[in-house]
Amino acid sequence: MGLFGKKDKLQIIAFQGYGADSHFYARGRALEDEEIDLSKKGFFNLIWNSYKRFETDEIKNTTVRVKLSDGRVLVGKTDARGYYLFDESIENLRPLTNGEGWLQYEVSYDDRALRREILHQNRFPGELLIPSATAEFGVISDIDDTILHTGVVSSLKWKVVVNTLFKRPGKRTPLKGASELYNLLHRGSSGTAANPIFYVSHSPWNLYRYLELFLQKNNFPKGPILLRNFPKLESLRSVGEKPQKQKEILNILKTYPKLKFILIGDSGEHDADIYKEIAELYPEQIGAIYLRSVAHKGKMERVRGLFKAYETTPVLLVENSESAIAHARENGFIK
Repeated sequence: MGLFGKKDKLQIIAFQGYGADSHFYARGRALEDEEIDLSKKGFFNLIWNSYKRFETDEIKNTTVRVKLSDGRVLVGKTDARGYYLFDESIENLRPLTNGEGWLQYEVSYDDRALRREILHQNRFPGELLIPSATAEFGVISDIDDTILHTGVVSSLKWKVVVNTLFKRPGKRTPLKGASELYNLLHRGSSGTAANPIFYVSHSPWNLYRYLELFLQKNNFPKGPILLRNFPKLESLRSVGEKPQKQKEILNILKTYPKLKFILIGDSGEHDADIYKEIAELYPEQIGAIYLRSVAHKGKMERVRGLFKAYETTPVLLVENSESAIAHARENGFIK
């Protein structure tokens, strides 16, 4: 709701998805337009934009439609929090992709009962990645403290709060050499491949545009950014239920059973445990695990102990991007 009771215009944010020639898998969210401008400078603008990112007015239980470039249409519905998911079996999608494997589509509201003004003439662009059949391998990477200085190992996570709320994406610092590493992996051993890169994080979808802009400004390869719904209470998760990040990685592996993957994360939180379990479940699909070292002695000792007698998959504790590049070159991942 806008100022003085005026209703805000409606928008749809289509999150970059992924799929296969016969599998369309895409998500997004239907929201009121909060007019967030991530380029604005100044302390007040940073606070106001941060507030608006999390205080969203979703359009729940409304019909949305996806239109493909060849005219085919899919119809779905948002949930109680405004999210929609298209997880459809549909044939011959690859011919609709560009040279990098991206399929363009259009998503719109399809509910005449809304009676609200809709931005962009109710036409919102979406993209879905279908990796090339000639891709050499894929990369699944964490974001926080893997490619972006976040501070997840700081006391009480205070650095996470400061960095997320008080810094524009253009001012956030990527880890040194990370962009070069990821571009080399994207191009592969031939130097001309289009190996898919998937970015996964425990961050909520509210930060999607923020992270998308950070990756663009710092020249990281384009790839689906896969986040999670903002948690109501983490303790409400069912006992034994896997974190959303782990579920997403498993879904990627199942979607591309013939493709090997490099898993990249950090040693600060749970990446080591998640990646180790995944590699043991899918040993034929995991080509290597790279874990960036963090400035926390106890956490580093725990991770070293975790992989002390581990031989399922090559594991590298990464001190810097140069060591990861050297390892990738030695193992034939990059040129």
